[in-house]
Amino acid sequence: MPTRTAQSEAAAAVSGAAPDERITAIVPARDEERTIEACVRSLVRQAEIAEIFVVNDHSTDRTAEIVQGLTKEFRKVQLLEAREIPVGWLGKNHAVWEGAKHASSRWLLFTDADAELLDGAPAQALRIAGETGAVLVSFSPEQVTEAWYEKALIPFVYSRLANHFSYDAVNDAGSKTAAANGQFLMIREDVYDEIGGHESVAGEVLEDVALAKRVKAARYRIWFGSGVGAVRVRMYRSFDEMWEGWKKNLYLLVGGTPGAVVRESALVVPWITLALLVLGLKVPPAFVAGLGLLVARHAVYGSALLDMVLITRKIEFSASHLYDNPAF
Repeated sequence: MPTRTAQSEAAAAVSGAAPDERITAIVPARDEERTIEACVRSLVRQAEIAEIFVVNDHSTDRTAEIVQGLTKEFRKVQLLEAREIPVGWLGKNHAVWEGAKHASSRWLLFTDADAELLDGAPAQALRIAGETGAVLVSFSPEQVTEAWYEKALIPFVYSRLANHFSYDAVNDAGSKTAAANGQFLMIREDVYDEIGGHESVAGEVLEDVALAKRVKAARYRIWFGSGVGAVRVRMYRSFDEMWEGWKKNLYLLVGGTPGAVVRESALVVPWITLALLVLGLKVPPAFVAGLGLLVARHAVYGSALLDMVLITRKIEFSASHLYDNPAF
């Protein structure tokens, strides 16, 4: 395998970015024929991205064929074939680990095949890193929701997750809270190697959060914030996909223990409200009380969504001012 130095020289030939601002994008792809082309084209448009490795993770559809066509159109796109998954590894973690071995840039950007970067996203991430000293910058993507079940459930899930992983806590160097989103996770290559890369989180379902924890435990700074205006994704295209996806992740995201699930359920499910509504079938005042509590819960939820919007706008405003910094 070529040395990182030789790879870096090759990458420089297809990127106008300064050496310290060159990025290698790594995209794991398994049966992603619907989304992979849009993802790759969005990466190609970014001047800071010197090379793009799409790792075909044993796809059974046209994913590899589509990427092969893109390699002929764009010099900085390369298709890699993932090898057999070793014991103890999850497929995605092994695929990105394979891709990272070929990287030559100072920064590594891990993103998913269903993510689409908007113009200037990597530049914004680099500016945030320079301004804050973060060695890991991650955006929580703008969620594209089309079906009614996406519109109903995805904002609610994210409003709950905001209680577990607040941006302020994650970005506070004095806090142990750590989080990141694997749909846009940019990390400095030397730090990635130092913490053991994806090999150190080989069997983790939430590998992005696990990597963030390792970076913070190594006393490096991380930055996690809204990706509205930087990266967008439609995570699920059917209710079955959404059910399978959240079923795999939510248990771990809310704490990963039966007790944590019970506590979350107690907060989310309106047990008292439901009891009053049922009782109200025989006792009308109870129905009125239950209805009042239901309205109150929706008001609280609406307030939480508004807070999320305001926090997002605050982060966007702060990030946009990085462009005004003459040092960049």
